Amino acid sequence: MAEETPERPDEVDGALADLVVELGTCIESLGAARDRAAELQRLRAAGTDWTTAVRSEEPPLIVERISRALESLNSVGGRWRRREASALHGAGMSINEIARLFGVTRQRASVLVREPDNGTGTGTGHDSDGGTRHGTA
Repeated sequence: MAEETPERPDEVDGALADLVVELGTCIESLGAARDRAAELQRLRAAGTDWTTAVRSEEPPLIVERISRALESLNSVGGRWRRREASALHGAGMSINEIARLFGVTRQRASVLVREPDNGTGTGTGHDSDGGTRHGTA
């Protein structure tokens, strides 16, 4: 069996497919959170106190939906970002071009291209793959 590498088309396409599925799941869940937030606004406008309004909320709570979406997008998005960077580099794009495209430093782009996918998609917590966006803290 051939050794898996990030630039293999099936690996990149798989990461993209996973991202599309996860985005759909998150959009659906966050849509439900938006609807519930609008309901909370209506309850509050009608004079309902916070305790009563929040206790009437069916799980998962708005904050849970948001946290789950952020966590899953961090993981799946980080995997996609690493695969995409590696595929672009494999197709001849320079590290400098990838850095500009992704809005990261050249050093971070170099790490993205080399970094193996460890399955978690997490790094130091700065973004979906552990780097910081160029020009931001």
